[in-house]
Amino acid sequence: MNRRISLAISTCPNDTFAFAALIEKKIDLQGLNFDIELLDIQQLNDGLFRQRFDIAKASFHAAAILSDRTKVLPSGSALGFGVGPLLLSRAGDMTLTDPTEGPFQVLCPGKHTTATMLFRMFYADEIADGRAVINQCLFSDIMPALQKGEADFGVCIHEGRFTWQDQGLGCVEDLGTRWEKETEAPLPLGGILATQTLIASSPEVVAKIQAVIQSSIRYAQADPESSLATMRKHAQEFDDDVLMQHVELYVNDWTVELGDVGRSALRKLSENAKAAGIVDASIPDIEVWQA
Repeated sequence: MNRRISLAISTCPNDTFAFAALIEKKIDLQGLNFDIELLDIQQLNDGLFRQRFDIAKASFHAAAILSDRTKVLPSGSALGFGVGPLLLSRAGDMTLTDPTEGPFQVLCPGKHTTATMLFRMFYADEIADGRAVINQCLFSDIMPALQKGEADFGVCIHEGRFTWQDQGLGCVEDLGTRWEKETEAPLPLGGILATQTLIASSPEVVAKIQAVIQSSIRYAQADPESSLATMRKHAQEFDDDVLMQHVELYVNDWTVELGDVGRSALRKLSENAKAAGIVDASIPDIEVWQA
């Protein structure tokens, strides 16, 4: 088999850690040839909406919208407890909930990121009455903009979760913790999507891709330092300790296999997004592929 597969993942350390063995061809690729791109999460979401990829990492916000055109592979997801985005402020004593204040400029990392979805879910009243005005930008630009006073609040993801205190910013709320309290479920952040077109035309190829991805994750877990060079190449934060903190937080048993708990969390995300009017009620719930 010499099938070429367009595969796109994010540059964040949990993806470069999990996919390093695949990228570096340290594992059996089962006869598949991967054309690999590493992109910002919103670029990945946009590419899936334009049908650019066979297989790609996506925010579960995007996955909820695309669930009639894609399925989530069982391996490669990021979800868990204590992994959520943080709502940060440019100063430590600021709040979004005072009805006498605002409007506030709130930076979010991409229209279809799960971080944006959570902010829209939890701050719907503030958005509706004009106190919170969302502006989308690259995730790595959010904390610098807050430091410069160019925005009032920002939803922080990736390595910034570990470094925001060093930047002199305030933390208003951990949006992931709020999700956990309200749903009693781990927070689904992003996963690997396969297009329905590929699934329908080549189910045996999808099975091989799933096996290769899971093998790559297991390789990295068995030898974490083997992924460091790939991680350093693409990280915003180059300190190895921070990179491995990121991996320890976002790569877990649900990354290897979603399992029943992971599948239930995805259903809850779909249901809550529909209830909040973020995803159209006619779209099917997120579905996990199975052979």
